[in-house]
Amino acid sequence: MPRILKQDAERLLANVPEEHVFRCYDGCVLRNVKELGESFASMSDETFTHHSNEEKRDFSNWVKDIIGDEKLARDLGKSLNRTQAAKSVAARIDFLSAKLV
Repeated sequence: MPRILKQDAERLLANVPEEHVFRCYDGCVLRNVKELGESFASMSDETFTHHSNEEKRDFSNWVKDIIGDEKLARDLGKSLNRTQAAKSVAARIDFLSAKLV
């Protein structure tokens, strides 16, 4: 497993450029991993399944392709519901935040 350095953690937790924000089906706009995790608490199941289902892995793809966090992207791809997805994001944020100190 590759080592995560402080600058890597900062990059993975930072806001993405405005042209790469995630626009949810319900109108919510996400700019970083923290906002993604927070959004799962209030997001409807309909919105979650619109973006994460057998045909689409929007959250996972955004995290992999835009944020650049392949580990979190894999975890989100395995998440079957909002609760699992939120736990994956929270655990990753905790891990990355610990690298900042």
